[in-house]
Order: sequence, then structure tokens, then C-alpha cells
Amino acid sequence: MSIQLPMADDPVRAGVPALSDERVRELSDEIRALAKAKNAVVLAHNYQLPEVQGVADVVGDSLGLSIEAAKTDADVIVFCGVHFMAESASVLSPDKTVLIPDVDAGCSLADSITADQLRAWQAKHPGAVTVMYVNTTAEVKALTDYCVTSSNAVPVVERIYRDHGADTEILFGPDMFLGSYVAKRIEQERRERGEDVGDFASRFHVWDGECHVHAGIRPSDIDQVRSQHPDADFLIHPECGCSTQAMEYVAAGDIDASGVHMLSTGGMLDFAEDEAKKGPNADGSRRTAIVATETGMLHPLRMAAPDVDFIPANVNAACGYMKMITLEKVRNCLRDGTGVVKVPDEVAKRAQLPIERMIQVGRDANAPLGGE
Repeated sequence: MSIQLPMADDPVRAGVPALSDERVRELSDEIRALAKAKNAVVLAHNYQLPEVQGVADVVGDSLGLSIEAAKTDADVIVFCGVHFMAESASVLSPDKTVLIPDVDAGCSLADSITADQLRAWQAKHPGAVTVMYVNTTAEVKALTDYCVTSSNAVPVVERIYRDHGADTEILFGPDMFLGSYVAKRIEQERRERGEDVGDFASRFHVWDGECHVHAGIRPSDIDQVRSQHPDADFLIHPECGCSTQAMEYVAAGDIDASGVHMLSTGGMLDFAEDEAKKGPNADGSRRTAIVATETGMLHPLRMAAPDVDFIPANVNAACGYMKMITLEKVRNCLRDGTGVVKVPDEVAKRAQLPIERMIQVGRDANAPLGGE
């Protein structure tokens, strides 16, 4: 079940009441003092409320935060995100205490496939390689060969074909839009290299799951914002329901390919940082970029490139689960030690390998993946 938040004028806050500046400072100071006393690191996803991002030691996408969780020497990890992210931190750092400020902060995409459903799917395709988006539970990861994020899904699948053969059967889940994007990208690149694609679709199977927020960003949203901002860049998360439509627009020449960017949230931030280096336009005008992802991403983008107008493709694309994390809850979990997330050892051991493979490819697409 998805959480519906009341909409407000500011899509970044998605209807969550703003705290006073004084209250933000008070809570932030208290959180930093508690973190220092308890040797804790605070990690926050890009979709979190601005004040939560502001108090975090590290802000990033799923891949970047997974890497940070794996390498930190802190005793306590406070994960300001949704539950599967905290689970991944527990898998990667089993000897550390992992806290989530609200244990009910779930994920509609992670809920779209269970371990039993994955086992049944695998039974229908014996010998297939299982590739699961990181937005899954630890129990699903434990049945998975490779985890991916939106930033490295294509290179991971390319590595699988390179290591296992071009005719390898793959089960990709749970996000159908990301799966469709990966399939189109790889098939297109193979054709461009003059390779025989064959019946690619019969070997690349995609689970019928979705993130309710990203799925709600539809092709009609692109049509509308295109008419309002014809010269804007498009920053599109591959989970979005509009991603396939955007690729078709590019293929048809209806949109200039140079202005369309299929990016993870980390990739979007890289784009903003590159834009900031350019400075303002010579004529004083402002550049515009349309952002097709969860609206919380607008905050770090605007912070990184204040001379660019970042506009949401859909102002209602807000994740109620992400917005459940507040400064008060971050303070409370640090102070009281509540919200502990601990993946059982037998599950964690099996889930660790696919996550580590994801991190390896995230660091270096040509890195040896290790293990079997």
C-alpha cells in the first residue's frame, strides 16, 4: 500500500510541514552531538527532507550509500532512507548497529516481489541468472546472483553476458521500467556493434513490478513539460513510467538526444555539478532542467547548481515512505537506540555476495566480480 501525502506548493517537502530555522538548528546540533558521542555515521538518501539531508554525514543514491556503509568505521549507522536500504547496510556491516529512524518506512517496489515469488519464477527458468534491483528485501537478495542499482544495471548485465555468454537467460526484477530500459539499451548497443541479437526478448525476462512514485511519472507528463520548456534538458530516472517513451522520442528524432539524460540520482547530481561549473549564461538567462524522479531530488540539485532551474516532471511524485523520516525521529533513534535493523546471519551471508558484486561494478565496470 502506498502512502499518500498532501501536496503543498513546495514539491520538495511534499506537504510535510516545515520546521522553523531555530528548531532545525537545535535538532541538528543535538543529532551531531549524539552521533559524536556514540561514534555514529548518519547516511541519507537524496529523496529525504532537506533538513535530514543537511544533518547527514553522507547524502547519496543507493549505490553510494551502500559503498559508504561497507567502508565506514563507525560503530553505529543511522540510515535515513527506507527499510531495504538499512537491511543492505546490516548485510554489509554485520558487526555494526544499524538504525532506521522509522521502521515503517517501506518501499512499494521492494514489496512487489517476495522470496517465495522469486523461487517460483526461478523454478520456471532453471539455469537462468537472477539480477535484482537493490530495491528488494534481504530475503530476495539472498536468492539473487547479482544486485544492481539504476546507475550500474546496464554494465552489470553486460558483464554477465561477457562472462556467461551472449545467450545467457536472465531474470531481471522487480522494476519493469528499469528492466525494459536495460533490455532496450543492451539490444540497441548490440545492433550498433553489428552483433546478432536473435530473439533477445525470449531470454531476458522482466518481473512486473514498479515503484508507485516513479511509475506515476507518465509520458503525458513529458508532453506537458516539453510544451512549457522546449529547450530544457531532461533528467529521467530509468524507473519512471515515462522512460521508454523518452527513448522512443529520441529514436524518432522528436527530442534531441543530447538533451535527454537517463540517470540515477547520483548521475543527476553529477549533471548538476557539471552545470554549476559553467556558471550563468552570458546573457544572464537561466538554464532549465526537467527532473523525472522523486521530488526530494530537487533539493540537492538546486543546492549543487543554483543558476539552473530544476523543474519536477510531476509535482506529485513524492514518496510518502521517504518523507516519514524527520529530524525528530533521527534524534530519537540515536538517543534511544531504537529502530534496530538486523538481518539474520544465514540470510545476510547469502545476500552479501550479490550486493558486493553490485558495489564492485559500481566502482569499476571491469573489476573481477569474485565468488560464485
